[in-house]
Amino acid sequence: MTDYPHSMPAATPAQAQRVLVLQGGGALGSYQAGAYQALCHFGFEPEWIAGISIGAVNAAIIAGNDPDKRIAKLKEFWQMVSAPVPWQPVAKGERARSLFNETSAALIATFGVPGFFTPRIPPAPLWPKGSPQAQSYYDTAPLKKTLERLVDFDRINDLKSRLSVGVVSVTTGNFRYFDNFEFRKMGKKIGPEHIMASGALPPGFPSIEIEGEHYWDGGVSSNTPLDYVLDAEVDRDLLIFQVDLFSARGDLPTTLLEAAEREKDIRYSSRTRMNTDKNRQIHNARKAVRDLIKKLPDNLKSDPSVEFLAKAARENTVTVVHLIYRSKNYETNSKDYDFSHVAMVEHWEAGVRDVHLSMRHKDWLERPQSGETMVTYDLTGDVVDVLASKKE
Repeated sequence: MTDYPHSMPAATPAQAQRVLVLQGGGALGSYQAGAYQALCHFGFEPEWIAGISIGAVNAAIIAGNDPDKRIAKLKEFWQMVSAPVPWQPVAKGERARSLFNETSAALIATFGVPGFFTPRIPPAPLWPKGSPQAQSYYDTAPLKKTLERLVDFDRINDLKSRLSVGVVSVTTGNFRYFDNFEFRKMGKKIGPEHIMASGALPPGFPSIEIEGEHYWDGGVSSNTPLDYVLDAEVDRDLLIFQVDLFSARGDLPTTLLEAAEREKDIRYSSRTRMNTDKNRQIHNARKAVRDLIKKLPDNLKSDPSVEFLAKAARENTVTVVHLIYRSKNYETNSKDYDFSHVAMVEHWEAGVRDVHLSMRHKDWLERPQSGETMVTYDLTGDVVDVLASKKE
């Protein structure tokens, strides 16, 4: 993993709120850590980090440490959880590497990951019905100790940075976010249990009970926090780096393993284009409201209902730089639980590389121009897709 200096001046617009959005994806999460390291190289320190599942763990480590300690803490976490399979693949070729990956993932599924999760002994089916141990294959108690050691929750609750992590209620199916800014208003605090809840993907991991409610991984319902960020901030301009671990685009599968991987990619990939289309529709509605208010006679413009609509029709501008981890040909359905050291380093370096490719486009960091209210830059290798919502 390459080290980079942190002394470069920020290149982001001064007035835009800088946001880092992190999708879930298990072992692929080291891609996000590498991306964050490279973002630091370009002076991008997020004011707000939103995550789900492993993205919530990375987000907590970032928000729960001073900027000069964040990369070291991320490295400590990823080096620890990638420890079970320290050897290197010997044979060359994609088939040999796929076999290595599958073997690594099988060993991890059998023995667990240090500092993260351990298999239940005896296995879950042998525990009494209704007991916590009967509801998941693994015990995530080690993760609690890891979070307590690597994350300063006092810093998070002092609102040094905004942190939002997504979960879903096991009993109601309702999606919600644990947000330190919102918690402060309610007199509550973020703790390790909130991060663990965001990563409690069933049936591997147990639900986490918080204030009498049981929660699972937010990825069960939605695997990206982008919608929450867009809904929660409508006044300040936003510059968002969205780091996703599954790609919605992919080739037609030719084998069962490829079909299983493709299904997982589709299920957990975020819908950036859908979000952009929705934002465009909202923009058109807001623009129509503003145009209508302009046509009203002066005596109606002070009506409380009109004033409410005028306030609701105001818009901020949003720039989303979308980084998506692209699977290598030898990776299969097990890529999100292959915690081998080799895979971790590859994913980390891929995150570093993709940020450097993105930063070639300096205009991406500028405020949207020509009346645009939302622009999404989607990095696909050296190809850039640009999606924009414009004021007509």
